Amino acid sequence: MKKSVLFLASIVISVLAFSQSSKDAKMHQFVNGLLTKMTLEEKLGQLNLPASSDFVTGAVSSSDIAEKVKAGKVGGVFNIRSVTKIKELQEFAVKNTRLHIPLLFGMDVIHGYRTIFPIPLGMSATWDMSLIEKSARIAASEASADGIQWTFSPMVDLTRDPRWGRTSEGNGEDAFLSSAIAKAMVHGYQGDDLSAPNTIMSCVKHYALYGAAEGGRDYNTTDMSRVSMYNNYFPPYKAAVEAGVGSVMVSFNEIDGVPASGNKWLVDDVLRKQWKFNGFVVSDYTGIPEMMNHGIGDFQTVNARALNAGVDMDMVGEGFLTTLKKSMQEGKVTLAQINKACERILIAKYELGLFDDPYRYCNEKRSAAEVFTDKNRADAREIASQSFVLLKNNNNLLPIAKGKKIALVGPLANAKENMTGTWSVGADNTQSITLLKGLTNGVGTFGKVSYAKGANLDDDLELEKRQTMFGKEIPRDGRTPEQLLQEALAVSADADVIVAALGEGAESSGESASRSNLDLPASQQKLLKALIATGKPVVLVLFNGRPLTLTWEDANVPAILDVWFAGSEAGDAIADALLGKVNPSGKLSMSFPQNVGQIPLYYNHKNTGRPLGKWFSKFQSNYIDVSNDPLYPFGYGLSYTNYEYGPVQVSSTQLKGNQKLSASVTVKNTGKFPGKEVVQLYIRDIVGTETRPVQELKGFQKIALAVGESKKIDFEITPELLKYYNGDLKYIWEAGEFEIMIGPNSRDVKKVKVNWEK
Repeated sequence: MKKSVLFLASIVISVLAFSQSSKDAKMHQFVNGLLTKMTLEEKLGQLNLPASSDFVTGAVSSSDIAEKVKAGKVGGVFNIRSVTKIKELQEFAVKNTRLHIPLLFGMDVIHGYRTIFPIPLGMSATWDMSLIEKSARIAASEASADGIQWTFSPMVDLTRDPRWGRTSEGNGEDAFLSSAIAKAMVHGYQGDDLSAPNTIMSCVKHYALYGAAEGGRDYNTTDMSRVSMYNNYFPPYKAAVEAGVGSVMVSFNEIDGVPASGNKWLVDDVLRKQWKFNGFVVSDYTGIPEMMNHGIGDFQTVNARALNAGVDMDMVGEGFLTTLKKSMQEGKVTLAQINKACERILIAKYELGLFDDPYRYCNEKRSAAEVFTDKNRADAREIASQSFVLLKNNNNLLPIAKGKKIALVGPLANAKENMTGTWSVGADNTQSITLLKGLTNGVGTFGKVSYAKGANLDDDLELEKRQTMFGKEIPRDGRTPEQLLQEALAVSADADVIVAALGEGAESSGESASRSNLDLPASQQKLLKALIATGKPVVLVLFNGRPLTLTWEDANVPAILDVWFAGSEAGDAIADALLGKVNPSGKLSMSFPQNVGQIPLYYNHKNTGRPLGKWFSKFQSNYIDVSNDPLYPFGYGLSYTNYEYGPVQVSSTQLKGNQKLSASVTVKNTGKFPGKEVVQLYIRDIVGTETRPVQELKGFQKIALAVGESKKIDFEITPELLKYYNGDLKYIWEAGEFEIMIGPNSRDVKKVKVNWEK
């Protein structure tokens, strides 16, 4: 019986492989046939990706882009957001170009299209791959219903410096967690069939090392060893490639002295040859001409270098379109290279089904029926509630009991335009739920919510403007800071509990939003200190796109709930958590420093020759004014209930070769609420030929536990989890002693040692 089942399975696999091979052959035959008909100018046109200036529906032929499209000088367009306009431009392209090649339409769908989910850093705090994939699936369904076929997401740039603004767009400081998220996002966007009209092509970015900018300053120089590249920064990009991502965007920064847009080692050697990536590579916005500022050549030279490196599509720069013909004539690039770049883009269009039906993503009925639906908004509310991280909860102040009088105070309490955070370009912020609305909805008739703004986001008007750009303005209150404060104190006087909605503006983080100071703005600090001075219990609801420095807040505020920027349904989701309808279960994907002087700060650091024991100790690796510890460690997050971890159990302490190790722990809910807990596995290679980190995340499971319930959590550990890239960039593991650690975060772990021989 077993043999017959295996035989049938092998037949099925063979049939599927033959079917796929047949499809691939048909695709290559079509694309190669089309290439033979194309002129050089038409091929170069396919490599050109402009951003469209908006046009009035019904007047595409007179728009700025029409002439280029008609001349075959455009391969794709991004930033058009209307299904009607996309269909109109697609029809113009197909009907008015010589070979009727459809356009590729892209857009920055970063954490949702119209239904907005938490910012990516907040999504990573869920540690729930099913929810993360679901958010990308909904985003793909909505975007594709509006005509979009391609998204510039996920961003998987690992960062250890929260000063960097684009921290908000990434998944934090850990390669293992970010790799899992990369795979979930790619599969959520692309599904199992890229030609299905409700999927879109994903583009992983920014390849590579973009999150390691010196000083945390966007677009700045990056410099690191290749060992660190391969072990820490490369894995999330590689994971996206392994998940089948259709495209890759190169970064602005340099690697080994050569900007990514012109770095042959990075694109051709690593991405294509080592990782076997067969999709297409696109530059970032004007990334190719910006290489001139780096100082590696003139306009023609940098475009030739980009093509030679393996970049296939030029975003906005238009240098491929205008210089590559001359470079080919001068022998600086070859026709074969141009053909290959064009082929990759045509293959992407084929796989998206655009040659079969150029209008498959342009269904006005789908757009009306499937975008920003009640179901999608309900899912966004649930997902947002799972991203919140409870940082502190003295005396079980949270959840707020029914019937309490609540004073809601702060510049972010009623800031509708800021709920969706940065990179929410498709959002309709008029539909976003504020915390004031959500809390009022949640309390209903069983309590009272009184509101006062309390302070402007920042007393410095110009600084506030930089934090609330792109339609995220918070109406400025013209009263003096003292008048605003007195109103807040008056509202709080009759309250049982004060909820302070404070933090950053939506555009305080994101692209070109680096900060040198990570404290709360002075206006908000003054407000918070005055609220604490009332003696009433205060809950800080923290809006932020990055780790902030909260040393005073942690020492003085009884309860702190980090809600990031939670998306369209933020207010209702936050109210669900504050009122106990949802038990917070988020865990930090990035360490919170005590102050900016500790940055870069990350859990998986290496020991020095003089590692610190107890702070302060002279002639050890420490500061004289602050401990080495983060304020909140990687993986940290509290709950309304309590979880008790038993000892770590292992199947053996002596292993050899490819044996599997089972490591387990029993977790019990000993509190008064049902909840979810993220059980985390860390491993340390104690002695190696090369130094190894003090611990590395190697597994995690998110579990649900009823009150009083216990669960045994098992982790399977194989030599694959012990591997790393050595100084020769060989992917190996070494025999010896390993420490197995399991716990609720990277700090509070239980340990056992095992010996693993080759």
